[in-house]
Amino acid sequence: MKETRREYVKRINLVLDFIEKNLDADLSLEYLSKKIHYSPYHFHRVFSTIVGERLNEFVNRKRIERIASIILVEPKIPLKDVAYKYGFNSANSFSRAFKTYYGVSPTIFKIEGKKLLSKIGIEPFSSEKYIYSIENIKQWIKMNAQITIKKIPKLKLARISQTGEFDKASNMFQRLVEWGHQNKVLDTSNFKAITIYHDNPNVTKTSKVRFSTCVTISENISTDGEIRQQNLSEGIYAVALLEIKAEEISKAWKSLCIWIVENGYEFSDGDYFEMYHNDHKTHPDHKFIMDICIPLEETANIKLGEINHVNLSKSNVQNQECENNLDYHQLINYMKELRFFFQKEYDTIFKLGKVYQGDPSFSYFSLTTTELKKLKLKFVIILNHKELSFSICLSGQNKDIRKKYWKIFKDSNWNKYHLAESIENNLSIIDQTIVEEPNFNNRIALTEKIEKESMKFIKELKEILFLD
Repeated sequence: MKETRREYVKRINLVLDFIEKNLDADLSLEYLSKKIHYSPYHFHRVFSTIVGERLNEFVNRKRIERIASIILVEPKIPLKDVAYKYGFNSANSFSRAFKTYYGVSPTIFKIEGKKLLSKIGIEPFSSEKYIYSIENIKQWIKMNAQITIKKIPKLKLARISQTGEFDKASNMFQRLVEWGHQNKVLDTSNFKAITIYHDNPNVTKTSKVRFSTCVTISENISTDGEIRQQNLSEGIYAVALLEIKAEEISKAWKSLCIWIVENGYEFSDGDYFEMYHNDHKTHPDHKFIMDICIPLEETANIKLGEINHVNLSKSNVQNQECENNLDYHQLINYMKELRFFFQKEYDTIFKLGKVYQGDPSFSYFSLTTTELKKLKLKFVIILNHKELSFSICLSGQNKDIRKKYWKIFKDSNWNKYHLAESIENNLSIIDQTIVEEPNFNNRIALTEKIEKESMKFIKELKEILFLD
């Protein structure tokens, strides 16, 4: 049974490779089964068992994902042209299939793709949920990567392929190295460990992304079960050298893709891969030192060897300067992310107002409850753009309400938080600064701190107002 499965894996891998390179060709059950000398019935059973999807589902998904990849980077291409090219007989059938998989029509996906390069389609589309400012992403890649345009020579590799289950990658590399030593084929003089991605993770669900772990070899090999040879073609690549944690790798890929588009380069139809320079388990912070490599067309603006950003060793002072130079657009986008966080975490407690963007000096959004609404009161989280600080205040729906409660607090002996000097031209009745020096480089920690201090303020004010 072990040998039989090895043979199944070998033949199905040949079919998967053929499908990925010929999505615009005839990929019928009859045609593909002949390529590996199985009957259609037997091939269908084996394919479903090994891949976990029926052949028709797999082919349709790959075609839809290929189209999604194309319209993300070429939004002007007519949808009907690309749909017909990849086997859809009508615009309606394509639109239905696309919406079934991604939750939005291809037209909406095409429009949003101009702004976003993120995993749309894993659940019903929400532009606010997936909002990531292109400027923020460009800033991140500048601060974390050294990007070089270079020619990578042809590499001879041994590979094991897998769909999803990225936690198995470490074990796959170990098996490859042990196999290479036993067979004395490892290229020890130029050893490289590489992961090649056969799907675009921007448009493919993580559980469906097919990838190959690879090591360099010194001579050609014959297929040995799941271990096969892969030749990485020579080509021009944008190569981003990074030192990052595992959870940042997806963001690094998205950032480099946007950097390529923003700098006028053109994607090439080659292999997208990661090359590792260390064992992250031995790194003091468990970080990967790695290259992300994206193939480019050799256009007139290509300058080989040009280093575009060298910011890996930025000091804290330099990082703070980058934070202080965040523009209005970037700050507004963080406020939208923050608002979405509160909406997601406290949707049963608060009703949230929209992010106010009418003044370049500050932005804010409100939180209110049924009880507060009866009193015409609300809490407001504010970002001061000039001082780069966050505060929260108790406010009212109009000046008369603010004046009423301001007077109540003024005449009381409760002084835990700052009382506004006056309510003339002032949003606040009583307020508290919750973050004085926000670190926008660590947004998770920043959001957690804002949440903690805001909820503390809200709880205490609600107790004073007898709302708990």
